[in-house]
Amino acid sequence: MHDFFVYAVVMMAVAYLVRAVPFTLFRRKVKNRFVRSFLYYIPYAVLTAMTVPAAWYATSSLAVSTCGLGVAAILAYRGRGLVTVSLAACAGAFVMMLLLRLAG
Repeated sequence: MHDFFVYAVVMMAVAYLVRAVPFTLFRRKVKNRFVRSFLYYIPYAVLTAMTVPAAWYATSSLAVSTCGLGVAAILAYRGRGLVTVSLAACAGAFVMMLLLRLAG
């Protein structure tokens, strides 16, 4: 039980430092175009790095997962909403699973 509290305190400290350090280092608005562009794309890169591997291992078949991920990527690129993308990705994966079962 003691270890749990130590781990919780360490995680709280790390989470706080990750949020507090940028505010203490960057007091003025960032004017460098490259740095602003870099900071703009960080959330998208992190979200992609977390989502794509999870999407590939969401089913027992790599083909089914890739089909669902492909449908989601195409619709998201075309500017569709989150609910539409999610439902279409599920439907695409489901159809691919049915096709694989029928084929083999």
